[in-house]
Amino acid sequence: MNLDTLNWKILRCLQQNARQSNAEIGRQVGISSPAVSERIKKMEDAGVILGYKTVVSPLDMGYQLKAIITLRAFIGKLKPFLDKVKTYDEVLNCYRITGNENIVMEVVLRDQKHLESFIDQLIIYGETKTQIVLSHVIRYKELKPSK
Repeated sequence: MNLDTLNWKILRCLQQNARQSNAEIGRQVGISSPAVSERIKKMEDAGVILGYKTVVSPLDMGYQLKAIITLRAFIGKLKPFLDKVKTYDEVLNCYRITGNENIVMEVVLRDQKHLESFIDQLIIYGETKTQIVLSHVIRYKELKPSK
């Protein structure tokens, strides 16, 4: 789908607040609410807009730690891990990557004991490295047109 300037303006509005009404978006971008609705529907159908979600505070949900864990899979263990990782509630995001490690995961954990038990589950699949997240520098940055 070719995204024109108006579509990008609508996307900017949605990325800033996906709960705002089509009428409010229309006021910001200078078109009618039905026109906004039609453009949004076309972007959804084309796969440009993948979905909408609520962002929840891990800390307020009882998770005291956020960590980045990399895994370097043992020979023959990557495929079983790729199936297993989908079942871990702790994993917010998981990426298969290039380089020495095969996997990068963003995880949330209740405390250090939870971290220890979670790593114990991972080490049968490979060598892990863990970094504790101290704070966010950039969070949910708005996607802009590629140049």
